[in-house]
Amino acid sequence: MPHLRHLGASGLEISPLVLGGNVFGWTADKAASFRILDRFAERGGVMIDTADVYSAWVSGHTGGESESVIGEWLRTSGKRDQVLISTKVGMLPGEGGAKLAPARIAAAAEASLQRLGIETIDLYFAHQDDEDVAQEDYLAAFGRLIDAGKVRALGASNFHAMRLKSALDLAASEGLPHFRVLQPEYNLVSRRKFEGELQDLCVTYNLGVIPYYGLASGFLTGKYRSEADLSKSVRGGGMAKLLAGKGGAVLAVMDEVAAETGASLAQIALAWLAAQDGVTAPIASATSIDQLDELIGAWDVDLSRDQRDRLTAAGA
Repeated sequence: MPHLRHLGASGLEISPLVLGGNVFGWTADKAASFRILDRFAERGGVMIDTADVYSAWVSGHTGGESESVIGEWLRTSGKRDQVLISTKVGMLPGEGGAKLAPARIAAAAEASLQRLGIETIDLYFAHQDDEDVAQEDYLAAFGRLIDAGKVRALGASNFHAMRLKSALDLAASEGLPHFRVLQPEYNLVSRRKFEGELQDLCVTYNLGVIPYYGLASGFLTGKYRSEADLSKSVRGGGMAKLLAGKGGAVLAVMDEVAAETGASLAQIALAWLAAQDGVTAPIASATSIDQLDELIGAWDVDLSRDQRDRLTAAGA
């Protein structure tokens, strides 16, 4: 079983990998999703991350598909007490308005609770900032959910440093609930959005950090190494920019570290993330048991300081 990590000042403890739920009800059907969720819990995994908008981008989907699959698994498996559920509001339009309007937060939380079949969301994220709503208004709306026992802790995703700091300062001065966790895009080849001011802010304020796109949509698995590889999947087109930039140099160093450690490239990418200042655990999703077992193996990979430094320098 993994050694659990404190998720900032949220009061939650999680395993060194967060299971991404974006694939459930999409590229992983219900049966595959149940197998993956069972295995994650069996191996000691703790936090399952989803969002109300998953997977509204798929033709015929309206959002909530991932939450519904997770909810059915929770009911049939009886494992609610073994896992923590995080979900999000702010990208799926619907009852109560748009983004982080207080009425939207209230309606979206109720809908998520119903789909998940739970009484309390362990970690509820603002999926993106909303500059059309006063920060004190949406923080107060989240506070009402906490007071009602419907949410345990709050997180922010895709926030810029200035807006995150203003929300934290406002919470302190006005007695409103604090964001305790940040979910940013961050990986070996996409570092600009987190490193620097935002990372320093998280360390200073003891925010837990659970980055998404830890494998850069599959690029850091080594699947895309040449122009010929770009046609291997629908994501290939987006890999050309990474390949033309520092991606090739990063993969070369990852290959060296793989030879030294025996770890896979995916495990190395996630282990590097987990070792960065402020980061609690990376998020990664799987569509099969084999993929999940490989990802879970990352929490046993102990990169040396030299290996971490070489990886960092390759993508700088």
